[in-house]
Amino acid sequence: MLQHTPFMQAAIEEARKGRAAGGIPIGSVLVLDGKIIGRGHNQRVQQGSAIRHAEMDCLENTGRLVASDYQRAILYSTLSPCDMCSGAALLYGIGHIVVGENKTFQGPETYVKGRGVKVEILNDPECIAMMEEFIAAEPALWNEDIGE
Repeated sequence: MLQHTPFMQAAIEEARKGRAAGGIPIGSVLVLDGKIIGRGHNQRVQQGSAIRHAEMDCLENTGRLVASDYQRAILYSTLSPCDMCSGAALLYGIGHIVVGENKTFQGPETYVKGRGVKVEILNDPECIAMMEEFIAAEPALWNEDIGE
């Protein structure tokens, strides 16, 4: 069984990098055959982007893959992926998503599971604390990010 800790820790490092640059602390990595092949963090603020969530940034930084690689990959995210990011995972056939936490925000996990994706929720205390602190400090920016 694949050990999730080093990969989630890499996603947390991405989240911290994003926050340190004035952005939203959400990070993501894509793992294929036990190796990180892509990294990203939310860059909506830094790039003035409407779509550069952590998972989207990670997929963009990964570059093109063949379908069979996406199907074997695992997407790690510090926060439950939103509709857009979940849709990207479904589009490319990523069959496994590991989520740091879904206490502060829960994406369409039931729908994604219903489409055959294995979704694991770690309830990582560091991921929860990072988002709770950010939401308390920057509620307007957070609401903008989730479309409220």
